[in-house]
Amino acid sequence: MHATIDPAILYFGTPVVLVSSMNADGSTNLAPISSAWWLGRSCLLGFGARSCTPGNIVRQGECVLNLPSVAQVDAVDRLAKTTGSDPVPPHKQAMGYRHEADKFGRAGLTPIASDLVAPPRAAECPVQLEAMLIERHPLEEANPDRRGKLVALEVRILRVHVAEEIRMPGTDHRIDPERWRPLMMSFCEFFGLGAKLRPSTLATISEESYRIKPAPPIAIAS
Repeated sequence: MHATIDPAILYFGTPVVLVSSMNADGSTNLAPISSAWWLGRSCLLGFGARSCTPGNIVRQGECVLNLPSVAQVDAVDRLAKTTGSDPVPPHKQAMGYRHEADKFGRAGLTPIASDLVAPPRAAECPVQLEAMLIERHPLEEANPDRRGKLVALEVRILRVHVAEEIRMPGTDHRIDPERWRPLMMSFCEFFGLGAKLRPSTLATISEESYRIKPAPPIAIAS
């Protein structure tokens, strides 16, 4: 039997991402999100449109997607209910948010220089993806009650940094899924992945067959 329900959120399970970006005053922001998915070298990131991070990315045109493992769960949770916006927007005040200028310090993470973009990477995160903004996609524009409140940012991954311990032995460019343990969020609770359930038929396809040609340079969206 199935029941018909109306959940307030539909977060069925996605990886946590710590997005680092540059504030207008040149300081660094670090924000946890759990609305992100990848296809090829593209990634779509979901935000509340009035948040500090999407504003930074649209203004600067770049960011870093730091993917924590289960080992960084405490660091991620220390950023909960903090915002880089000052003053704190009323809707976030109502949820108990407070302004935090030093997000890296609050999380206990170490900023390190990126290669191609200005925002720093989080040293402790096993995966760090330098990215540039491609397009801004407003969501629910047809709904007058939601218009202007949600946005998806399409970014292109420019460079991938991974910790040695999650690389697949004997390969140059592969991540070992049995070593990589991403931090997941499902209905606002933290989870990790368990052991592999069974061999996958899809995994018999060579990973290199998915490699795409480098995209030509493009202008950053404004």
